[in-house]
Formats: sequence, C-alpha cells, structure tokens
Amino acid sequence: MTIRILPSNLVNQIAAGEVVERPASVIKELVENSIDAGATCIEVTLIDGGKSLILISDNGKGMSKEELNLAVERHATSKLPDDNLFNINFLGFRGEALPSISSVARMTITTRREGDENGWKIEVNGGVKSDVVPAAQTKGTRIEVRDLFYATPARLKFLKTTASETGQCVDIINRIALANPTISFYLTEDGKKKVSLNACQGELFDARLKRLADVMGREFGENSLLIDAARENVHISGFVSLPTLNKANSLSQYLFVNNRPVRDKLLLGAIKGAYQDVLAHNRYPMCALFFDVDPAYVDVNVHPAKAEVRFYDNALVRGLLVGSIRQALSMGDRQTANNLDLAEFVHDNIPAFDSPKAWEQLPETAVLSEHGQTEPFRHSFQSFAPRPVVRPQADFPELERKIFSVKVDEPAAGTVSDVSDIGPLGMPKAQFHNTYIISQTEDSIVIIDQHAAHERIVMEKLKNNLAGEAKVATQILLIPEIVDLSISDKTRILENAEELQKLGLFVEEFGATAVIVREVPALIADCNVKALIQDIADEMAEWGKGFTLTDKLHSVCATIACHGSVRAGRKLNIEEMNRLLRDMEHTEHSGQCNHGRPTYVELKLKDIEKLFERR
Repeated sequence: MTIRILPSNLVNQIAAGEVVERPASVIKELVENSIDAGATCIEVTLIDGGKSLILISDNGKGMSKEELNLAVERHATSKLPDDNLFNINFLGFRGEALPSISSVARMTITTRREGDENGWKIEVNGGVKSDVVPAAQTKGTRIEVRDLFYATPARLKFLKTTASETGQCVDIINRIALANPTISFYLTEDGKKKVSLNACQGELFDARLKRLADVMGREFGENSLLIDAARENVHISGFVSLPTLNKANSLSQYLFVNNRPVRDKLLLGAIKGAYQDVLAHNRYPMCALFFDVDPAYVDVNVHPAKAEVRFYDNALVRGLLVGSIRQALSMGDRQTANNLDLAEFVHDNIPAFDSPKAWEQLPETAVLSEHGQTEPFRHSFQSFAPRPVVRPQADFPELERKIFSVKVDEPAAGTVSDVSDIGPLGMPKAQFHNTYIISQTEDSIVIIDQHAAHERIVMEKLKNNLAGEAKVATQILLIPEIVDLSISDKTRILENAEELQKLGLFVEEFGATAVIVREVPALIADCNVKALIQDIADEMAEWGKGFTLTDKLHSVCATIACHGSVRAGRKLNIEEMNRLLRDMEHTEHSGQCNHGRPTYVELKLKDIEKLFERR
C-alpha cells in the first residue's frame, strides 16, 4: 500500500479518542476554556448523563466572527502568544478540544463579545462545519454538544450508565471548582441541580477553605490543617485532614498543578509516605493541595488529557510535599477529629420508668440492693422507684465486680503531680471497662483509649531511639538470602544500595537477575527478607527512590508498639493513668494511634449541659 495523508475528519476522530473519553472529558475541556476566557459564572446542563446533551454557558469575553470560524479548526488556539511550550499559563493550549469534540458529535457554538452589536453562531456536525451566522446572545459563550459519539458508535457502547456518567461529570466540576473558588459553578442533570457552588469571597486561603467545605463537607473544613511551603521554584499550599479523618480510598485527594487538576503517582505516593506513621496502610487522608510551579520546571504537555505532569526535579517536589505535611501534622499532632455527636446520646425511645412495660424490658443484670446484697437489676430498680434509697458507698468494690469494671481510686499522698502540672488532658478520675480513662479538665470531660494512647507513645520512643543511633544495629544472616527480581527492580535496588546500607540493609549483585542480602537491621531480623526487598523495589518504582526502608522500619516500630503497649482490659491505678496522660501531652501525633484511630474524645461541659437543658 502507498503512503497517504489521512483526511482531516479522520485525524480529528483519532485525536478525539485521546481527548474525548466520556461526557466528563468534554465538560473538562470546555469548562477550562471558559476559565481561560475569564468567566466568573459557568453553568452546565446535562441530559442522559451528557450522552444526549451537554450545554455549557459562561460570561467570559466571547469571540469575534473570525475567531469563531478559526476556533473549530485543528490546532487553532489563542493560548500560546509567544509559541513557547515551556511557558504555558493557560489550562488549554493544544487547540484540539473543539475540533475533536465536533468530529464525534453535533456541536453548536454561540458567542458574543462585550460591545458587539450581535453574537455569532457556528454548527459542526461530525467534523463538517457550517458558515458563521449572526445570532442573539448575551456576553459570553454558549456551547451545545448533542449526540456524543454518534459518529463513532463503537465508542458509544463503552459508556457507563447515566448515573455513573453523571457522577463523573459532578466529580470533574468539583475538582475544577476547588481550584477556582472565585468562580460560580452550577450543574443540572435532567432538571435536577447536582452542583451549586457560589463564588467565595475573601482572601485566597479563606475562599479556598470555604469552597473545600462546600465540596468535601463541613467536617473536612473543621478538621483540616493548613499547608503553605515553598522551596526554589515550587510553592505548595492547601489543606490536609487530620489522620483521624480518613477514607477507604484516595478519591478525596485533590491535587492541582498550576490550577490544573492532575492524578500524579509521584504526588499520591508522597502523600501516603507523609502519613506513614499515623495512618493504617489501607486508609487514605483527605486533602486538597495546590502546586504553583514555574512553567519552565514542569511539563504539562505529556498527554492530550493533561491529567499527568512531569516535574523537572521530582526529588525536590516530593521532599517539599512530605516535609510540609509532616510539619503540619506535628503542629496539630495532639488534635483529633471529633466526630462525636452528643445529640446521639439522647434517644426518643427511652422507656418511661412509671410504665409497667418498661420494667419488663430492663435486663436481668445484678446490682446492689439497699442491704448490700445483689439482686436482678429489673426487680431492684422496680423496688427503688416508690422510695428513694441511699446505697452504701462502701460497696463500690462489689459493684465493680458484679456489673461494670468501673475503677475509682483516690490518689495516695504524694503519688500524683501537683495540680499546677496538669496539662490539657486534665486529671484522671476513673477507668471504665478496664479500657477507657475518664479525665476532667476545667471545661470538659476527656475519654482516653489507653491502648491506642500508649501505642503512640511507645511508637514515638522507638522511632526516636532509632533516629538517635549513629549506626543502625544490624544482624548478619547465617545463610545469606538470594532474592530473584526483574531487571528493572534489581537496577533500582542496586542504584540505592549505598543508602540501604546506611539503614542496615547490605545488598550486593548476584547474577543477572538476583541480589544477595547479607545483613539486615537487627530490629527486623526475623522478617521475610524476600518480601522486604520486593516491597522496597515496588515502592521505589512508585515513589522514585529513597526513604523506603526508613518507612519500613517505622512500620515495624508500629507493630512492636502495638504488641508492647498497655492492652485493653488491664487495670490501671491513678498514678499510671496520670503518667499516661502526661506522656501523651509530650508525644508527637498523640491525637491518633499508629493506625489513624483517635486516642481520645473531648466532651465540652457546655455541650453536656445542653443535653440536660441547663442552658
């Protein structure tokens, strides 16, 4: 066959396969064009999840007749005034969106510039465009995309259900809205409002936080930490959640590079690494992070969808991101996401105790009678109802043994620190169920999970001991371990052999596709060496390199801390409780255990009083 040039409509359809994947892709491209045009209000209307109709209206600067005629041509753009791909300051710049969309759908564009007598309209159906004609239109641009993929039926059958496609459209609008809090966004599907985000006023960080609360929920706004760090040509800002506010997947992690939504493996891996010591491996923090990078040091022209970027210095970006998140977590290390709703403590179905049926519903639990003898709770309560009874305080040990494990000790003289030394977590008063410590502060009651709290304390002590050693203690293997790897994994391990050696792991080349391990850190002497080496290689592939073994050691520290901490069910005296609380106040990340669970919950006195209608 002879070589020939493909017809323009086929070229556009091929490009559409990369740019236009689904209705959400169309919305992304067109909404970004509206933002580049200076719009402050963008409205999106969908029918059938965008498969039948996508309508986008904005109040941007609009286009002239000549510009409209050129806009639907391939590689026609107003976004590169100096033709420099290394100085991209717009969201769109390739000039592929409009011709690609129009090659697989029926598209109508109506636009008008401020000051023009009338607007202009053009229609493009399957790549065939009409003449530009006058049309009635307010300032801005209105784009209708009908019958998406009608010209390429094979692509149409791969679309999901209407609900699924609508969800994708809502997600992309939310992502773009997070990066542009000063713009109003509205999305309607089949007459139902799906997104309604009014423009946020105020300073940048205040506007961002309000938009984040609107999109990610009020809970995130109340339990997030500010990130603001810069190094050389990179500036990172935004908010990350406390470790105790987490999700089962990474869908609530929003990343933006120069206000462009991205999904970058390097950045996602860095976030996971930053939360390594404070979150379980199968949980994910919530975050919205904005990277402002000099255009000369980031390549956004990697893929037509522009969802991937390439940094000039990956190590710098990753190091700055991990460091800034860990610094924020350290500043808020004693905070815990308080998800407790005190209103849930009050139930409308509490039985009326003057009702005979109520007594039948009460459990047959043993309690103390007025004579110090145990009897069923139901009958005892029934007998107490007609007349008040004063129960002897001397029988509290019996109460502890028979019903609930409530431990109330009066501190012995000289055993508890002076009241002036009591910190934010207050003075311990009791232990319930041999698991929870009840503490009192000036204006609140604090409930502490003794195992989770001590687990964090032990974990941080182990980490500090590890960091304080001049050289990590190692264990020579009696029989060196040979680990078979792929060529790429082997190359990554050997390239970082010197760093691994500093951390106690001695690795050497052994044949074409294997390495030999002669020494391992003494802390993990009994570990599965093959699995460890493979995990390190996999993480190096995901994160680039570095810090991997340190994270692995910290993970082992967490396991040791979990097994070596005060267990639930162990009785503590007042002095032990007090020592635990004081240690918590001087321990980093004490607001959550090694798995991201909260170590304490604080109940403000004013909230408790509201439950009893005292205020």
